[in-house]
Amino acid sequence: MNLKKLLEKNFPPLEHHITPRDSMLYALGIGIGDAPCDPKQLQFTYESGLKVFPSQANVISHPGGWVQDPAVEIDWIKLLHGEQSFEIHAPLQVNKTYVGTFRIIDVIDKGVGKGAMLFMEKQLRDKESNELVSTVTSTYVLRGDGGSGGTTTTAPVPHPIPERAPDTECVLSTLPQAALIYRLSGDYNPIHADPELARKAGFERPILHGLCTLGVATRAVLDTCCDSRPELLRSLKVRYSAPVYPGETIATEVWRDKDIVSFRSRVVERNVVVLNHGHAIVGQA
Repeated sequence: MNLKKLLEKNFPPLEHHITPRDSMLYALGIGIGDAPCDPKQLQFTYESGLKVFPSQANVISHPGGWVQDPAVEIDWIKLLHGEQSFEIHAPLQVNKTYVGTFRIIDVIDKGVGKGAMLFMEKQLRDKESNELVSTVTSTYVLRGDGGSGGTTTTAPVPHPIPERAPDTECVLSTLPQAALIYRLSGDYNPIHADPELARKAGFERPILHGLCTLGVATRAVLDTCCDSRPELLRSLKVRYSAPVYPGETIATEVWRDKDIVSFRSRVVERNVVVLNHGHAIVGQA
């Protein structure tokens, strides 16, 4: 990684006009539609009264594979998604145009052989009104870039999971072709499709996008704490702890404390926690 070039990198604003197809394809990519006659799912998959699923804010105006820019010298094959959060200031709507702007917030250097962490922020604004509708933050683990320098040594403290038993659990399956569907929403990183590149990155086969796993967990929070009403979700944040393989089953444990929701998700087949320290703020259903 070339820290100087990374911090100097210019991210041009990206416009994204959300079509009904965009929103329906995103919803199908995170598994919505497995109960095709359920009106709580049809609100995201059928053009009549179509709503944008909240976590789609993460992929609107996606900056693409910028980490592959030779100028920043990131060992992108070894990159992993570390954390993700999104805050909803106003609901996204179909048939509207949004503008995404990006900036690198910080870089933490863990040392040679230990990797680095990159923190990035995206702001989404309504093109017509310039209203801020969503703030999205991403943390990337650069496993091959330790020793390249950083801007800070302070990492955010993860949200603690309650010590009591969870209040409920939501179990959702993923399709074997889930990554191939989800990548059509804008993230074409080949480790989600190419078996050879996935093996070079250290995985037995292509893995599911971290943002797809986040979408599945967002479904769980909406279903258990918001009566599937997307307008009640204010924000959500997760830490990635292990990859998911397409076709696996994700069980999300949920704790509700008034407007604060804590959660974590595990793959049932391997009994491995894949999302941890989950935190969401919700309104009253």
